[in-house]
Amino acid sequence: PCSLQRSLAQSIKTEEETNLTPSAFLKEMSLSTEQRLASTREMRRPRIIQLQDLSETSHGKFSAADLDGSLFQPFPSEVVFQNYLPGEVCEVPLILRNKDKVPRLVKLVSEDSPYFKLISPNHGSHKVAPGMSSTFRILFTPKENKDYFHQLICITEREKFIVPIRAIGARAILDFPDQVNFSECPVKFSTQKTLLVHNIGNRKARYSISTQSPFSVDPSIGTLGVGEIMQVTVVFHPLKTGDYSQSLIVHYDTGEDIHTSLYGAAVDVNIRLDMNSLIVEKTYLTLSNHRSVVIHNQSEIIAHFQWKRFVNQEVEDQQKLRFKQEEDRMDCARREGGVDPSLQERLSLLIRTFENQVTKVQEDSTLSSDGVFTIEPVEGDVWPNSSAEIKVIFKPREAKVYQERVYCDISGRETRLPLCISGEGIGPQLRFNFDLLDIGQVFIGSALSYEAILLNKGAIDAPFSLVLPATALGSCFTFTPQEGIVLLGGYQVIQISFRPTMLGQFTEEFVFSVNRSPEPVALTIRGCVIGPTFHFDVPFLCFGDVSFGFPRTLSCRLTNTSLVPMTFNLHIPGDGLGEPSVTSFDQVSENTCPSWRKVAQGHVKPTEFTIRPCRGTVRARGHLDIQVTLCSNTVKRYRLALVVDVDGVGKEVLALLLTARYQCFPCSLVIFPHTSDSSTLP
Repeated sequence: PCSLQRSLAQSIKTEEETNLTPSAFLKEMSLSTEQRLASTREMRRPRIIQLQDLSETSHGKFSAADLDGSLFQPFPSEVVFQNYLPGEVCEVPLILRNKDKVPRLVKLVSEDSPYFKLISPNHGSHKVAPGMSSTFRILFTPKENKDYFHQLICITEREKFIVPIRAIGARAILDFPDQVNFSECPVKFSTQKTLLVHNIGNRKARYSISTQSPFSVDPSIGTLGVGEIMQVTVVFHPLKTGDYSQSLIVHYDTGEDIHTSLYGAAVDVNIRLDMNSLIVEKTYLTLSNHRSVVIHNQSEIIAHFQWKRFVNQEVEDQQKLRFKQEEDRMDCARREGGVDPSLQERLSLLIRTFENQVTKVQEDSTLSSDGVFTIEPVEGDVWPNSSAEIKVIFKPREAKVYQERVYCDISGRETRLPLCISGEGIGPQLRFNFDLLDIGQVFIGSALSYEAILLNKGAIDAPFSLVLPATALGSCFTFTPQEGIVLLGGYQVIQISFRPTMLGQFTEEFVFSVNRSPEPVALTIRGCVIGPTFHFDVPFLCFGDVSFGFPRTLSCRLTNTSLVPMTFNLHIPGDGLGEPSVTSFDQVSENTCPSWRKVAQGHVKPTEFTIRPCRGTVRARGHLDIQVTLCSNTVKRYRLALVVDVDGVGKEVLALLLTARYQCFPCSLVIFPHTSDSSTLP
């Protein structure tokens, strides 16, 4: 026929897969056998099953035909029967064209079949001229409307190849559209299209439907009787903006795959937060405060939101993966560390802490890492052209400034909407009723008492405790009580006792630490510690003219004008360090004369002054009489000082001048072997 000649004239195409659309499948299945053959334009290389040696089967040892192909090209490449009736005979011609430049032998062989019959132009093999063709006829007699399969073997001088025969029986045909266009849709939002699908074929449809993200389909598998209708829902849920195209593939149980083109464009819509940063007012510890942020939805969709800790899903997945890997390592370490009990206990504590962090990341129950900020509600919906108020609750745990960045993952927006939250936690507010206590001048050793008041200026109870001073003078102060709790709106009286033990000016800062407050409460005390004030009642003691060995006693009064007792020690620098001086009574004594001479002739000066008392304590604002006796054993003029050492204050704090002059009696028979100062002689 002319149609076959035109088909034969078409160029041979290589085999390639094409996506069969529903309309193309419907059109193809509605053709008769003759119409299908007439519409066939494609020729494929046959499948070669055996190669033969050309030198053994032909005199022409060389061929112009490609070695990858066959000497003869069959048309059609596959013999197809369809839309037939049981018992009726169908016929399809099969043309074999010689592609070589020399005549070639060809033979077509068919296995015995009750349904298919091969009619050859010759009863055996025959030669076909170059470029010419030989036509065979295939008869098909079906018994029922079902699929049949058969094949013919074509034998040439160089190869054997197969020509398949297929009879297509009853088919289910679901009338899906060739294309489903979602046009522009909000990102991170599910847009649906519902298709009414009929089974317009002549067989029950057993199908499965599949597609790829961001598209999905429901139902994905099922059956549909002839003439029945079903709903198929196609969902477009893109996670990023941009254009998307995929295929919706309907796979029939008879082996055909039908492709419907899906297209959609994801865009951002007008959904936003009313602010990007939020500052919560200063909040006391153990209390809470809150502010609100509003989500405005100016689109036509119901926007579903969920607050997240991470900027995007990739970072969130990486964090969860890292925690999972750390958890696996922890489990491994726990199994290996079971020998040492102390190590096992520390490891268990570490694992529990880590597991708590993992739970927070996975559940997102609290948005901040330490639970200071919480958001209510964490998840919800915002209706079209409306707003939703979100409450941010601040519960500080420490007295410091907190900053957190959270993200609102919401339908219609590709990127999560950032919200920077900040708030400052305030600890207990304790203050003294004064910052500086100036006690002025105080006497050393005195016992002094003062009062300071701790006031609670905050809104929560304030536990406090004294930080013990490290300085020597600081240890002279005593605070009562040293610790306690000042209730809300209350105060605490602090008794301050001071017993100084060293002289000088001082400035001491005493610190009270306040629980959960970074800033302690300080009280500065300054003053000057002075020694006792005292004086003698006379400016000096003048013994006048004294004779050798004749004692003379003078008195003075030491008065303590201070408010503290004074312990003193009196001594006369410059007095001799030897034995006490010898009186005139001892000189005339026969027993003591040798002793006197020995003393007089010695090199150590005798002690000539006697002080009574030389040591003692004068009560506050009291006085004490002092007697100073001079018994001269040295020929000289005396000009010395009676000095006062005060315990805890210093040496030689006060001095009283002592004067005397040696006077020799005319009747004295004593010959002086030694004088310490010849200039003092009369």
